Amino acid sequence: MDERLLKATLSLPFCVCNIMTWLLLFGAAIHLISLYYVRKLSNELPIGVNRKSWHLLGVLILFFIAGYLGFYLMKRGTHYSKPEMLVPLIFFFGAIFVLMVCFLAYRTTKELKRVVMLEHETLTDPLLGIFNRRCLDRRLHDEVLRSNRHNLSFSLLLIDVDYFKKVNDTWGHQIGDLVLRHLVEILEGTVRQTDIIARFGGEEFVILLPHTQETEAYKLAERLRRNVEHTPLMITVGEKLEELRITVSIGCSCLTTDDTPYDMLERADRALYQAKQTGRNKVVRCEGHETGCS
Repeated sequence: MDERLLKATLSLPFCVCNIMTWLLLFGAAIHLISLYYVRKLSNELPIGVNRKSWHLLGVLILFFIAGYLGFYLMKRGTHYSKPEMLVPLIFFFGAIFVLMVCFLAYRTTKELKRVVMLEHETLTDPLLGIFNRRCLDRRLHDEVLRSNRHNLSFSLLLIDVDYFKKVNDTWGHQIGDLVLRHLVEILEGTVRQTDIIARFGGEEFVILLPHTQETEAYKLAERLRRNVEHTPLMITVGEKLEELRITVSIGCSCLTTDDTPYDMLERADRALYQAKQTGRNKVVRCEGHETGCS
């Protein structure tokens, strides 16, 4: 009985040594898994400070792995004292902590990205990639409130593609979609970065012009009209390339005292109707702009 107890006592240090060794090796393996999530997370982030910070964390994890393996090599074949037994335990649970942080950060980033994409889809037109009517109503409401509160100038343009139904009937809806994309490209290339382009519905578009007086809005509308008129869309018909030229009619409205978003849109719509009724391919200012618009 004493001999068995002696053998068990002698084998205990070797058992402890094996446990400590496996804790170190498993800890290093867990850090390798953490590196996988660090790499995936950094790929989800845009180039910048945050991405560089996660790359730095990846480098630190590599140093941790080297420390684990270094401690393992240093203690290989030797016994662990009681204080030294704490080191593999701390290393192991530290590795689990790092893995959980990296995994949760990756999952959180994915979820935030999904939420942003869903929000983007609810606010943008799927065909053209610009703001949709829902977003337009919200932004117009905010801009009118802000401009009235701080006594700022504000204008908007209501744009309609001339004879768009004829384009669809003649060339088909696919060409009609190309025409709308072509128009949006011209609009985006002409307006300022602070201006807001939105699809109002069908072939109608609205451009919000913060800090813009009516005279400046009219000049911008004329520039837009000319750019559209003089920038044909090249389409393929059979084996030939043909020019498809379009024009737009534009109604220009500006903010007056105590205006509501509906008031501005209504005046712009009346101006657009007048432009279409008097020959199309023209810009018409809102009624009373000489005295009512700032």
